[in-house]
Amino acid sequence: MTFVLREEAIPKEKVRLARNYPVLIADTIGVTSLYQKLHWHNVLEINYIKSGTGYYVINGKKFEFEQGDVLLINSNDLHCAYESQDLVMLVISFDSTWFIHNLRFDPELFSPFREMGKHFSNLIPRDHPAMDKLRPILLQMQAEHEQEQRSYTTMVHSLLLQFLATVNRECRFEGQGRSEPSISERQLEKMRQVIMIMEENYAHPWTLEELAALVYLSPSRFSEIFKRAVGMPPLLYLIHIRLEQAIKLLEGGQMKVTDVALECGFRTLTNFNRLFKKHVGMTPKASQRQQL
Repeated sequence: MTFVLREEAIPKEKVRLARNYPVLIADTIGVTSLYQKLHWHNVLEINYIKSGTGYYVINGKKFEFEQGDVLLINSNDLHCAYESQDLVMLVISFDSTWFIHNLRFDPELFSPFREMGKHFSNLIPRDHPAMDKLRPILLQMQAEHEQEQRSYTTMVHSLLLQFLATVNRECRFEGQGRSEPSISERQLEKMRQVIMIMEENYAHPWTLEELAALVYLSPSRFSEIFKRAVGMPPLLYLIHIRLEQAIKLLEGGQMKVTDVALECGFRTLTNFNRLFKKHVGMTPKASQRQQL
C-alpha cells in the first residue's frame, strides 16, 4: 500500500463559537484522549491551572505546570496536554475577531500570542509578579460567564481585554529567558503530515521504519523528532489513535468487541483488551456497557 503525503497539514480543529459571544469558558477535569492528541485550532486559548499537575507539549517544547500557572496557546500552536495528577484547569477559548475594534487603539493587544517565544512564553508561572492581577481577572471572568447576570457578555469582554493588556504590559521579556525551539517549523510540518496519514490509516500495521520513510528520515531520527513534537513515541501515539476509534465504535453496543479490535488494527483480542485496560482504565466490555 502506498501512502502519499499531502501538501496541507493537519486541518485546524474548528471550534464553533456564537457570533455575538465568541468565547467558551469552563473547568475541565483531567485531560480527555482527544486533547492528548497533537492538534491545533482556530481560536486563542488561555488555561489557568486550578489544581493538580501535568504538562503541555507545544510546538515540540515541553511545559510542566502545576496549580496557579497560566498557559497561553496561539491558534497555530501544535499542542497536546497530559495529566500527571488531579488536574483541574479553567479553559478559556475565544475568537480574536471579538477584539478587532480594540486593535485600532492598541495594535499590540495580541503581542503575547504573535510574539510567542520571542518576547513572551506560553507559560506564565504561578510566582510571576503579574499573577496577583491576572488570577482574579480569570476567576471573575468565569463567574460572570456562569452567572449570566445582566450585561455579562460585556463584562466578560472587558475582563478578557484587561487580561490581554496586563499580560502585554507585565509579562514581556526583552532579550532574556528566550530559548531556541526544540523542533523547527519544517520538522513540525513533517510530523503533521505523518500524523495525518496515521489518523487516516490507523488500522494499517505500521512499523517505525514505514513511518520514518514517509518523511525520508532514519527510524531513530524520526522517533526522536516525533517524541519531541508529540510527547510520546510514534507507535504509542498510534495506539492512542486506535483506542480513541475503538471507544467510538463501542458506543451503542452494535459491534462485537472482537470486531472492534480487528477494525481498529489490533491483531489479537488479548492485546486489545490489555492495551484498552492499561490506557483507558477499564475493559472494552465495561466501556461499552457504560456508554449504553
